[in-house]
Amino acid sequence: MTAHLYWDEVWRTDGGRADWSRPHPWVVDEAARLQALGAKDVLDLGCGVGRHALFYAEQGLVSSATDRSPEAVRVGLDESAKRGVNIAFEVADFTELPYPDASFDLVLAFNVVYHNDEAGLARVLAEVRRVLRPGGVYQSTMLSKRNGEYGRGDEVSPNTFCQPGAPDDKVHPHMYVDAADLVRLHEGFRLLSATDAEHEKPGSFHWHCVFDTPGQDVAGTRHGRFAQRAGE
Repeated sequence: MTAHLYWDEVWRTDGGRADWSRPHPWVVDEAARLQALGAKDVLDLGCGVGRHALFYAEQGLVSSATDRSPEAVRVGLDESAKRGVNIAFEVADFTELPYPDASFDLVLAFNVVYHNDEAGLARVLAEVRRVLRPGGVYQSTMLSKRNGEYGRGDEVSPNTFCQPGAPDDKVHPHMYVDAADLVRLHEGFRLLSATDAEHEKPGSFHWHCVFDTPGQDVAGTRHGRFAQRAGE
């Protein structure tokens, strides 16, 4: 993953940070569901300037956050100090997360892991599975093949494109998937929900995905700890 090189520069300006200051409503809704079911420890993977990690902490969750951009982590630390919340920020490679096995009930990866090819994604997901507790939830976005950028530029790996000369992070690899790809690429996870949602820019379709990992209750029955929807 090399897109952090672009984003490290974006995070250095007030204008660059402005569009990434508020938590996404989908993240807010899923956090409320999981907290109602007993989730406590959360990791914001690829946290940027920390909008979701800050939200989690302000909701009383134990919030950790990591990004490959040192500037993102610096900004996040400053903001958490201003708000008076405690967040464990780390600069780290997503294929070598600095956490023990089974540390988290939820790992969020919002607009981050698709800056990759399939082999790179597999390495990241292996780490996500490692740090999740049995029955834990992985919430992520993936670029959809309905996205208007799909197929543009050079295909550097299957369904993965770079756009030489692009003015934004698309000079770095971006991977696009359909529903079948989601299931195929997330071996070891169970897909709970997936919505092909358009973001702010017309044509900017992203999959909003919620997965869980196998868990066991005291009787040894396999289930997802947080698979049940609140109120059901």
